[in-house]
Amino acid sequence: MRRTRLFLLSVIMLTSAMPYAHSQSGLVEKINAYGNFDRWTVREINESGIIGGQTKYLYEFYGSPADTLRNGRQPYSAPEGYIWRTNNVLAVVAGVVKTNNTVYPEKRGDGYCARIETHIEEVKALGIVNMDVTCQGVMMVGTLPEPIKDTKSPMAKVDYGFPFTGKPKSVRLDYKADVGHETIRATGFSKKKNLGIPDWAEFTVVLQKRWEDEEGNVHALRVGTGIERIMTDVPEWNNGHEIQIRYGDITGEPFYKDYMGLKTDPDLVWYTRNSKGKIVVVNEDGWAGPDEEPNHMMIYFISSCGKAFHGGVGNTLWIDNVEVVM
Repeated sequence: MRRTRLFLLSVIMLTSAMPYAHSQSGLVEKINAYGNFDRWTVREINESGIIGGQTKYLYEFYGSPADTLRNGRQPYSAPEGYIWRTNNVLAVVAGVVKTNNTVYPEKRGDGYCARIETHIEEVKALGIVNMDVTCQGVMMVGTLPEPIKDTKSPMAKVDYGFPFTGKPKSVRLDYKADVGHETIRATGFSKKKNLGIPDWAEFTVVLQKRWEDEEGNVHALRVGTGIERIMTDVPEWNNGHEIQIRYGDITGEPFYKDYMGLKTDPDLVWYTRNSKGKIVVVNEDGWAGPDEEPNHMMIYFISSCGKAFHGGVGNTLWIDNVEVVM
């Protein structure tokens, strides 16, 4: 039983997947107010002795005036109205404490930026378990409740975005990137495997019109799309880059790529919490008309564009000065 629990715990590393409504100006102000990533919380956590008992640090972007060192194993709790989140996570499964950190503060000028990485997380348990898991880094607007307590549906742990009304023109940011590293599949259930294909970072800005049916299923029409895949290294800062948001059905446009399409792949679909408090898939049923108004917006930046446990180990994405342009 102990071995099984530890085996299950390793998979939780992988997560590293209805809040109150925001007006157009309210959410935009909250995103833009903290989009320079200059303030971070440092969480010092002692992992369980059975997996080595190491002291680990989780970095969470946070709107406090100064860095705060939080000792112990307390779940992260964002202040009211705070909307940025990393997928740096505390997991407690069957009483065993483990962490995973893929997003870091990095000095830039007089402030900081966010460095987002794909890496292999090792889980070793005193000669009992020796496992590797590929973890993708994410900086997002959304929620990731802690602690993670089970290994079911790792993508379902993350709730991207917030209710929102409005039609932004773009999302502007500074970025640089080291991408194209070979994709490694490491699930913890089998030996890690090099897949021989490159992996890319991705920017995602999506607006949807969502609704819930009588059974609690959540449906959506895609209203606005701003998805870019970073497929070349960008060694120097590209300042003021704009992710353009296009409205309506874009499948016939010359810029359209398959990865910009509706999310229907079971391994890549988005999840949300319905009115009954249950985590469910967001079923993208189709494209909205160009004049349709959204009621939900998602923004996230990820170092690997594939499904969970797959990624180009070494892929790194740096972002700074994120703002929504109306």
